Amino acid sequence: MLEIRFCPHCGVQLSSWIGPPESGWGEILVCNNNECVYYRNSQTDIRNKDEDNSLGCRYAEDPDNGYTAFNLLAWYK
Repeated sequence: MLEIRFCPHCGVQLSSWIGPPESGWGEILVCNNNECVYYRNSQTDIRNKDEDNSLGCRYAEDPDNGYTAFNLLAWYK
């Protein structure tokens, strides 16, 4: 069982998510808060790299790697 963890950017509890088999991830923890400043600001950062996209990044942690934080690419709503 995974630890209960919270997003350091918005304080919302991270949700469990099973990565697709080809990703190499097992179960990861993801912030699914659409109002999280980390997620909301990520679209601007990515858009500056490519004007025609609707991608953003969610805050995520990999429990198999000591809960190391990483950017999980996601469709921006």
